Amino acid sequence: MNVPLVLTDFLDRAVSIYGKKKALYCDERSFTYQELNERVNKLSHGLRALGIEKGERVAYLAGNTIEMLEGFYGVFQLGAIMVPLNIRLKPEDYLFILNHSESKVLLVDQDLYHLILPIKNRLTTVQHIIVHYKEKDNQEINYDEWIDIQPETKFNRAELDENDICSLLYTSGTTGNPKGVMLTHRNNYLHAFGAMHHLRVSDRDVYLHVLPMFHVNAWGAPFYYTLNGAAQIFLRKATPQAIFNLIAKHDVTAMHMAPTVLNSLLQYYEKNMPEIDSKVRVVIAGSAPPPAFVTRVENELGWEFIQVYGMTESAPLSLVSTIHGHLSHLPIQDQYRMKAKAGHSMVGSNVKVINDYGDEVAHDGKEIGEVVVRSHGVMKGYWKNEEATMETIRNGYLHTGDMGTVDHYGNIDIVDRKKDIIISGGENISSIEVEGILYEHPGVLEAAVIAVPHEKWGETPHAYVVMREGHDLTEQDIIAFSREKLVHFKAVTGVTFVDELPKTASGKIQKVHLRDEYWKIQGKSGRFVN
Repeated sequence: MNVPLVLTDFLDRAVSIYGKKKALYCDERSFTYQELNERVNKLSHGLRALGIEKGERVAYLAGNTIEMLEGFYGVFQLGAIMVPLNIRLKPEDYLFILNHSESKVLLVDQDLYHLILPIKNRLTTVQHIIVHYKEKDNQEINYDEWIDIQPETKFNRAELDENDICSLLYTSGTTGNPKGVMLTHRNNYLHAFGAMHHLRVSDRDVYLHVLPMFHVNAWGAPFYYTLNGAAQIFLRKATPQAIFNLIAKHDVTAMHMAPTVLNSLLQYYEKNMPEIDSKVRVVIAGSAPPPAFVTRVENELGWEFIQVYGMTESAPLSLVSTIHGHLSHLPIQDQYRMKAKAGHSMVGSNVKVINDYGDEVAHDGKEIGEVVVRSHGVMKGYWKNEEATMETIRNGYLHTGDMGTVDHYGNIDIVDRKKDIIISGGENISSIEVEGILYEHPGVLEAAVIAVPHEKWGETPHAYVVMREGHDLTEQDIIAFSREKLVHFKAVTGVTFVDELPKTASGKIQKVHLRDEYWKIQGKSGRFVN
């Protein structure tokens, strides 16, 4: 008899083997896996009493808390679908997502409730709003009081199939409404096995939840760290000081985050030099970091740097940058450069870089093509959007829209999004490569590069730069530095200094806003599209 691959198995295993282990820490509270399971059962009973049935949607607008973690498993026991919401959206975005997903129940943190209030009366399917950490003047259901009155008995689960949808994740597109990515139990289950193999997750780990859990289920972390009975530390507001304090307090061994968050930790370390005894594996995804980041993380902080690559539509991780054993003889600087790449295919993933004709590019580190993925993590499709599904999944492969090269070791290097490639005088320029050079300048704290129109060359690179404290740079300083380090056609031709760069909730720099800002400054409407 075939046993379905369903995510409720993961908490079951943790309870069976690690049930009495004090492993979950949220604010000043701590829980064993057995106590987590009791809370999960109460949540499931409560949701069933509200009328939630298999296949219906339950939305969460919450930070990294024990309540968010129990939400995954409590919703799954009903066979319902979890809809995690990005906490940095605008009320109108929540209106679209909640109505489009036809969510029936919304659970929300008190400090995020103000984002729902303006659109509450226009929600067409939400029947109940339940508030975590509710304040007295809020008239919605108090989560703690509601959970307390639910039965403690074992929950009679819905019959689950591994191909049932378990989570509906809305991607924030640069144009149009967000699309709902449908991931199944099987998607997340098998992704968890591949991810925990490559990230070496075990019951000895202490995982600090820095990456938001709404972000592709925190790359699946609530699944594979739970499966392994690891300790989990929940961090509602991820400031550098709070992160370093919790690392010291709990001897943290693993964290996942975006490059911009890692950059903020490096800045904090520079100024405050906190004592670090823990050997941390820090897992990074997003825009490719410059090799200098890898060097600083491993030499200054003493942490292990692991770059991964993925997207919401692939559950999400598909590539990992760890160094193969047979390449460990390479010079350390070569290894750092390799670690800064997206890397090689994870177990269960087949990732290729193809040209416009569908053929694989040469493994020379030069020819650019689109990254395509075939894996057990690839989504079932976009919710109520068959046309977009067919555009994205073609010939069995997920077309990512990311452009990359492949080196002679088989490592993929993401050079840009399709729309961010700069074509100057017929030459392709990777904005990521240019950004990596700018980060080498001692006065540059953050940098982002976009294409801007040029009469002679068609397009040229333009940099947005955040200066380090104590430095006084001019536009010509940055241009001259880039011309020293790069062939001239790749050098920036203009610089805009800003106090900060626009970012998503997971820390990715939003270049679409920089392009909009550029045109606004130029006194033109519209957006320049490559």
